[in-house]
Order: sequence, then structure tokens, then C-alpha cells
Amino acid sequence: MLALLLARQDVPVTLLESHLNFDRDFRGDTLHPSVMEILDSIGLADRLLSLRHAKIDRFSIQTPEESLPLIDLRRLKTPYPYITLIPQVDFLDFITAEAKHYPHFQLRMGANVQGLIRKNAHVRGVRYRTAPGDWHEVRAQLTIGADGRFSRLRRLAKLEPRTSRPPMDMLWFRLPRQSDDPIDAGATLRIGQGRLLVLQNRYAYWQIGYAILKDSYRHVRAAGLEALQRSVSELVPWAHDRVDQLSNWQDIAVLSVGADRLSRWYQAGLLLIGDAAHVMSPVGGVGINYAIHDAVVAANILAQPLRNHTVQERHLADIQRQREWPTRVIQAFQAQIQQRLIAPALRDSASFRLPLSIRLVPRIPLLRTIPAALIAFGPKRVRVAA
Repeated sequence: MLALLLARQDVPVTLLESHLNFDRDFRGDTLHPSVMEILDSIGLADRLLSLRHAKIDRFSIQTPEESLPLIDLRRLKTPYPYITLIPQVDFLDFITAEAKHYPHFQLRMGANVQGLIRKNAHVRGVRYRTAPGDWHEVRAQLTIGADGRFSRLRRLAKLEPRTSRPPMDMLWFRLPRQSDDPIDAGATLRIGQGRLLVLQNRYAYWQIGYAILKDSYRHVRAAGLEALQRSVSELVPWAHDRVDQLSNWQDIAVLSVGADRLSRWYQAGLLLIGDAAHVMSPVGGVGINYAIHDAVVAANILAQPLRNHTVQERHLADIQRQREWPTRVIQAFQAQIQQRLIAPALRDSASFRLPLSIRLVPRIPLLRTIPAALIAFGPKRVRVAA
């Protein structure tokens, strides 16, 4: 996204992707209203929505005792009062295809970055490998690391994050989707008997995120696949006739949930954004959106200095200043949900009840708006500069 925004402003950009394609299982697929507004401002929203997608405009919590409406995006003042679910491979293919229309954009697939090029303590580019023994270099006035929660550039730069330890990990797997499945099934957090899961509509199948206590995967596996199948069918009764298609542990991806934030997102000639700078919990599905917000703010601040070859550390510090406090706010919000809802739901199966703070949300108009706006836009709307 940052490469596209800079190329649109006549900044030469080389985008390095370590894989040969963008197709990976169990990547986040949620584009929130803020991102749709950003895409609309550069003329891409309608074209993106012409691709196959699903929409979620409400979110509720379901327990054995009740179903509680929690978030209603239809209350918000936006042309896109919903979350757009679109496979990330389709989104990335769409964005890079658009970027290729600009002569200043280059994409190099299979480019596995192995080292930083430094001169006088200033990062001047990277060395990368496309095959064993096949080395290349890219020299640049600014190197940007957008390489995710296991960022190699962060490691090469020896930047250490402040970490926290969310109380859960996630199992990701899929089940077939049928035409008579409930329409709103993908907009419900299902809790019961020490278990918790969410579903995402992937058209031909459901992608399921099944929460487990931190570091408990070996116990889940020891209990057997049949126990997991039973648990899923009890939480999602209308899917009981297909849980047996979850037939192999190799069908299940394990996400070790983490959350961290760098105290400093940059060095001379180097900037980190997205999960490379701040790993998000999956709570709220906001990770992609905050990464795109980082990209928009970075493009707004950097385009002119990059064109003029006048980028200084103060520009990089300004990006962190504008983006760090929204990141802190959402991470604090996620931590509260984890501590007050998810951890008790997973640990205290017999005595668990929804916290009073959550039960009050649908009853008080202001409380209904705040979480919806925070999920949709973050603490502050981010816009592409004219």
C-alpha cells in the first residue's frame, strides 16, 4: 500500500516480496471502514468491491445463555458502514496490479532480504537473495521494513520491542460452507464451557479461529482430534454434520498470539511500519488496518522529501509520533478485552458470565458507538493527503 501511494506521487519504489506469490493460508482478511475510505479517496474502492467479497456490519457475542449485540457499524457516518472480508491474496494482487500502472514502481518476487547495507551508520539499502548463491542489492535513500511480526529487518537493525503476553493462542482451520448456513454466522463470537471461537466467511468454506489458553496446544492435541471436533460442534451446532472433515492436525495452523511495540521505529535511513513496528493481537481484526494507516501517514510525510532527496530522521520521528499513540490506544483496548473477557472465558468455564462492562454496551447509546468507531476508524481517522 505504501509502495502504491508513493509511486502515485512519482517516487521511485522497489517492493521486495520474499515469496513467489501472495497466497498464504490464514492471513487476516478484514478491511475496516477506514481502509475502504482510504481506497475510495484514490479511486479504488468500487473496483475492489467488484471482486468477490463478504460484508459484516454487526458483531455479537453468543453464550449458552444469551446472544448480546455488541458492535453495529451501521450507526457510523461513513459510505462503508461494514467490514469487507476479502482474501488477502486477492487484495494484495489488486494493490500491486494497480501500482504496476505507475512507471516508478518495481515489484521483485522471491526476494529474500538477508542484510542491510550501511554507510557511516546510515542504512543505504539491502542485500537479498533469489536463489542459493544468487545475490542482489538495492540501494535506496530510505529502506522501509513492512515485513510483519517476524520482521527480519527489525532483527537486522537490532531493534528490540517491548512485549506483552496475551492469555491465548489461536488455532486456525476451515470447514465447508453450505447454502443454508446462517447469514450472520460470521459475525458472532461464540463462548461456552471454557471454549471460544469466531468464524469468517470465505464463500466456499468457513475460516475458524479457535482460541485456546496460552501455550496449551500440546494439551489440546493430547486430548485428540475428536475432542476438538466435539467442541466445535457444540459451539456451532449447525456445523455438527461436517466437523469430521477436520481430519488431520496438519489441517490446523497454530498462531502464537503476541503483542509488542518498538520504542523506536526508525534508524537513519530505515523505517519500520505495521507489525514490524507493533504486533497486534487478533482481537478486533485491526492489524491490517493499522498497518495501512501507518502506510498512509508515511506516504503523506515522506513523498516530498523523497522526491527532493531530503529525508531526515525528523521525518521518520514524525511518522512514529503520529502513529504511536493510536497504536497504544488500540493495544490497551485489546488488552482489556483479553483480560476481562477472553481469559476468564477460557479459564473459568463453570462460573463465567459476560462482564458488566460488556453487558452494558447495547443498553447505553454512547457505549454502542464508541467500540464501533474504535474498530472502524481507530482513535483518529487517517486520510490520504491531497
